Amino acid sequence: MPLLVMKFGGTSVADLARIENAARKVQAEVERGYDVIVIVSAMSGKTNELVGWVEQTSKLYDAREYDAVVSSGENVTAGLMALRLQEMGIPARSWQGWQVPINTTSAHGAARFVSIPRDNIDAKFAEGFKVAVVAGFQGLSPEGRITTLGRGGSDTTAVAFAAAFGAERCDIYTDVDGVYTTDPRVSPRARKLDKIAFEEMLELASLGAKVLQTRSVELAMRYKVRLRVLSSFEEATDTSGTLVCDEDEIMESKVVSGIAFSRDEAKMTLLKVEDRPGVAAAIFGALADAGVNVDMIVQNISERDDPADKRAYTDMTFSLPTNQVDRAKKAIDEASAAGKFVFADLVTDTDVAKVSVVGIGMRSQVGVAARMFAALAAENVNIKVITTSEIKISVLIDRKYMELAVQALHDTFELEKA
Repeated sequence: MPLLVMKFGGTSVADLARIENAARKVQAEVERGYDVIVIVSAMSGKTNELVGWVEQTSKLYDAREYDAVVSSGENVTAGLMALRLQEMGIPARSWQGWQVPINTTSAHGAARFVSIPRDNIDAKFAEGFKVAVVAGFQGLSPEGRITTLGRGGSDTTAVAFAAAFGAERCDIYTDVDGVYTTDPRVSPRARKLDKIAFEEMLELASLGAKVLQTRSVELAMRYKVRLRVLSSFEEATDTSGTLVCDEDEIMESKVVSGIAFSRDEAKMTLLKVEDRPGVAAAIFGALADAGVNVDMIVQNISERDDPADKRAYTDMTFSLPTNQVDRAKKAIDEASAAGKFVFADLVTDTDVAKVSVVGIGMRSQVGVAARMFAALAAENVNIKVITTSEIKISVLIDRKYMELAVQALHDTFELEKA
């Protein structure tokens, strides 16, 4: 039988009525001739509740016990989904991560997949079962302990199963009906995309678009798993949602496919860093050790205050999430005090946003940056930092202009047009 993977997020299984709605979507695929692996998240809000219970019980908790507790939400959903399918007359059973088994590393709270053996689930399909309902977000460490994959781990679980079982497609059911050119709440003219390339989706996900988890897109791109993002609350058709696929499946790409943004950004600048080999490694090594997620990096020559001083100096600017600023300051101060590098001052701006244009069509088109910068200039939006890649241009701007910038860029590249 052809095989399909279907993943239902927390809002899609938030209560018994929604679980029944999701089960009917599974039933429709079974009736079309598919064997189905269903990956489920915990019911909406349940994981946060479980995390809260752990933190109330133990401030310095054992990460292994944390995983044992927070993974239970998905187990409940999987059992309820299997029961609902059985009531519909569909041969189904639930699977916890250790029963498959989903083998992972031992990094509790942030485990990665090692292998997903097919034997157990294939044997049940051979017996006549039509649906395997698997608890997402969890796995089994080499030590035999339950692990969890981090936030958004159920998306990654779904893609991993699609790759391991050679699924025809992986359908991600969520509370939106596809991937849009930008957030419709910011730009009312945003348009749903029929198809988007893996690389574009990866960039959009990493830059702030929250439709898909970044790790899931990375995995899909590596194993060529065709993803479809669609709504749990609408009737699915062959043309529903957005297909995330290989670039070769897209006839001709627009120059820009989407506008991504991240509101909670900060900019930090180390002034007059003594310029020598290894100084960048010292700075960003200290930040990495502290768990700071650095994104945009710009290095400039710094002016000398004393003409007699012949040493070279540089200014080092980088962006990071606003909630990591204090951690970054501490890491920089400690590394500097340890003599790893010297700087004159640290300037922090916590009132910036990142706006990015993304599109594989940029590879063959010139002038995209010029159009982007002209559009922002026309709205009197000043650019603080610029970084580029082959299919992306990102800028840091004052946060108060973020929505204006997104709308201006959406109009400039005419993304409302198919």
